[in-house]
Amino acid sequence: MTSRRLILNCDDFGQCRAANEAIIALLEEGLASSATLMAPAPAFREAAQWARREGGKVSIGAHLTFTSEFPGWRWSPLTGAASLQDGEGFLHPDVEAFERRAEARDVKREMEAQFRAIREAGVEVTHADNHMGSLYGLAAGRSHLPLTLRECSARRLPFRLFRRIWEQDAFLASIPGAEKTLGKVVLLADLLGVPLPDYLVSHPYHVEPGETYASFKGMLCAKLYELPDGITETYVHPAVSDRDMERIVPSWEKRVWEFRLLQDEDFRYALRDADVGLATYRDVAREQKRSRIGALMGIGKLLG
Repeated sequence: MTSRRLILNCDDFGQCRAANEAIIALLEEGLASSATLMAPAPAFREAAQWARREGGKVSIGAHLTFTSEFPGWRWSPLTGAASLQDGEGFLHPDVEAFERRAEARDVKREMEAQFRAIREAGVEVTHADNHMGSLYGLAAGRSHLPLTLRECSARRLPFRLFRRIWEQDAFLASIPGAEKTLGKVVLLADLLGVPLPDYLVSHPYHVEPGETYASFKGMLCAKLYELPDGITETYVHPAVSDRDMERIVPSWEKRVWEFRLLQDEDFRYALRDADVGLATYRDVAREQKRSRIGALMGIGKLLG
């Protein structure tokens, strides 16, 4: 087995028809590793129905959602908690507003409600992650990661974080104090038994100035050859071209590019040529279990 494996996770499953159509096509063709469901979003039921029919054949996670960022296309908390809503009754429009106003007890109840909604829709999740990084505390310093890790631990679920920062990821490496903070969070995850991938590779959500599909594809193909050993995750937000999405979502063009990229033979060739195998969060869970058993055996030998 290759020493470098990549989780290609499709975020925002259930956000809209355009996202559902693209994500279902990618998962059915085996071109993506997994997807994560947005329980509060408008097209959640459609996405969950497909996932339920697939059973355990695909890896489906919970995309824990505490923001509703598009004007004119909003969704509300499942619990109706006041601290999670803006003045119109929708989830806060940005991460900073959520961090400053959300009460921890309401975050916990909403998280539980979203997990429950997915389970009641007949989908058994394999992992969890977070829409827009609202739980990380990057905007106003109010992190809900300890709570999130406890909720994942109670459900024996891996969570999207990363054990180490890949120094070639310019965005993650540029966050002040990230390495020190990450060390504490990883320690807590290990104490709670929450599996984490080794690395995360980020890329901009929007089309950058001067960026084209060709340059975007070239950038991500190049990264495949540079990936470190271990299990790395990168996320995409694929969608088909759709008039409503183009009217409402500022990053719509990048989403169409991401759908196109995962189908692009150049990208598929680069995966093979770089000897990068696709992985899921089931692999992350197995790796952590194996490492824990190895650590216990090592301790046993020392004590024996």
